[in-house]
Amino acid sequence: MQHYSQYWCPSFSFLPSGPFFRNSVSLWASAFGGEIKSIAAKYSGSQLLQKKYKEYEKDVAIEEIDGLQLVKKLAKNMEEMFHKKSEAVRRLVEAAEDAHLKHEFDADLQYEYFNAVLINERDEEGNYLELGKEFILVPNDHFNNLPVNISLSDVQVPTNMYNKDPAIVNGVYWSESLNKVFVDNFDRDPSLIWQYFGSAKGFFRQYPGIKWEPDENGVIAFDCRNRKWYIQAATSPKDVVILVDVSGSMKGLRLTIAKQTVSSILDTLGDDDFFNIIAYNEELHYVEPCLNGTLVQADRANKEHFREHLDKLFAKGIGMLDIALNEAFNMLSEFNHTGQGSICSQAIMLITDGAVDTYDTIFAKYNWPDRKVSIVDAL
Repeated sequence: MQHYSQYWCPSFSFLPSGPFFRNSVSLWASAFGGEIKSIAAKYSGSQLLQKKYKEYEKDVAIEEIDGLQLVKKLAKNMEEMFHKKSEAVRRLVEAAEDAHLKHEFDADLQYEYFNAVLINERDEEGNYLELGKEFILVPNDHFNNLPVNISLSDVQVPTNMYNKDPAIVNGVYWSESLNKVFVDNFDRDPSLIWQYFGSAKGFFRQYPGIKWEPDENGVIAFDCRNRKWYIQAATSPKDVVILVDVSGSMKGLRLTIAKQTVSSILDTLGDDDFFNIIAYNEELHYVEPCLNGTLVQADRANKEHFREHLDKLFAKGIGMLDIALNEAFNMLSEFNHTGQGSICSQAIMLITDGAVDTYDTIFAKYNWPDRKVSIVDAL
């Protein structure tokens, strides 16, 4: 420190001082401020606004507003808006339930519907493709100027599903009755935008009808059953522990399939769910060691983080499922007592090529007679 101190001195000791310096700084500041004012006036249009204001100044009056009444009015308007939306949903639910109850499944049913991918498509001879009949589409300002059909809905089916599968055809057939409700809802409340029905069979009916375009590989990966809104509506919040067998028998393709299965399970979890993943052989291996012994919220960031760690799994040793089950049951029990998570809906997802025991002793200890935790063999 002594070696450098002889060269140190306060920087302000070199600054000029006196009346001349202060006047110079004042002039610089004035010039700079004037330049800023000139630029602001030129590009902000403030002078034009002032001119316009003067034109209407005589017609402008200050009015005292009751803040409480304003809030009450706003609350009433919001209540009416949400009531209209909930009524629209209620009408759709009732119509869907009624149509489904009245329909009798017919494995041989033949029904031509508007497929959202195939509509308006023609073959080389100029004929409309099967399920691709003419479907009038007109740009509509209310729907971001997209070409839509406000008289009809159409149906999207995931690329990996057969368009004419009997389960799909029957579902599409009875859900056609929703068209009238879609149109009626829109007439009652023109502020509505998209209305849709997602089926457990995988098809997605959307109103107004719109054409779907596949990607460059001819694929549409969208599956309504994997969407957050569907999962949250179709399932209650749950706590899930995923146990992955990484013993030697899981080498190669089996482990690859196991990882893909875990990823698919994560797709079904929503923000209201909590989870953790444990790999096991003769020892336990938390996929994320920093989250040992607890569950985390199944939000997008956490799910992606766990997916990245799945690639680090490799198979070796002997699968000791009893150790993994004990850990999973204890974790769910302790997490339940914290008051977090779902409280009532818990599950252990088991991913293995085969269990060598029934593990009745463990189930008797943790899960009988109430069976509060569901055990699912997911592979």
